[in-house]
Amino acid sequence: MSSPSRSLTNDLLTSEEVEKFENDGYLILRNLCPESLRQEMLAATKEGLANVVEPVEYEADVEYPGSPPSRNVMGGETVRRLKQAHSRGMCFTELVNHPVLVGRLAQLLGPDYVMPLAHHNCIMTKQPEFSSDTMWHQDIRFWSFERKELISVWVALGEETLDNGCLKVIPGTHRMEFEQHRLDDRIFLRPDAPENQELIKTGISAELHPGDVLFFHCRTFHAATRNYTDQPKFSAVFTFRPADNPPVSGSRSAALPELIIHTPR
Repeated sequence: MSSPSRSLTNDLLTSEEVEKFENDGYLILRNLCPESLRQEMLAATKEGLANVVEPVEYEADVEYPGSPPSRNVMGGETVRRLKQAHSRGMCFTELVNHPVLVGRLAQLLGPDYVMPLAHHNCIMTKQPEFSSDTMWHQDIRFWSFERKELISVWVALGEETLDNGCLKVIPGTHRMEFEQHRLDDRIFLRPDAPENQELIKTGISAELHPGDVLFFHCRTFHAATRNYTDQPKFSAVFTFRPADNPPVSGSRSAALPELIIHTPR
């Protein structure tokens, strides 16, 4: 396992880490999540899957490559995502309020930030047999906020490799503008466009070990393949915004309450 970041000792990012995030739109911190919390989140995830605790999203719902065509066929009830993770156990609430995240997010978002419950706030599950491919996209594509300034935190609850469908990201895309012809009707990056093909070649694989955490900007293009192994993959994912970047009234982004994070002063 890679050695932990030297910034772990004081719950803050180094200036080099802040600069890397600002330039690349993503940052991986190794062994950041406390092991006790990881174990509790993993147990809550397995419980939610074993009993299909709603709300959930099924692979068949997204209609991505590899997804079962409906819930009525073999694999049609394969769970893709356990929604509303914040309500699934105090371990998730403890995580998003833990100093290992709070201090760092305050550096990136400003001292006052909140966690929308309407977006992410979930456990991503990627099952061995009926998982799907997620094409290159930006999370902001279906979100509605005054500014496109949000950060997602992706916590690896187990190993995340190319074989089981780890995230891939394209550095720097959070600072780029994309004309409509480069995107398809679902706002995925079109792989057949020559300028996109060159850009996609610059993507990197965000392979993670249990407890590693990936921070990425809502405009950073990312993708993932299906799970080609015989074991499931689990990740807890939450999104955060500056307090002065509210959701647009009446939009899906404003449909649920938000969690105020108390940052150190």
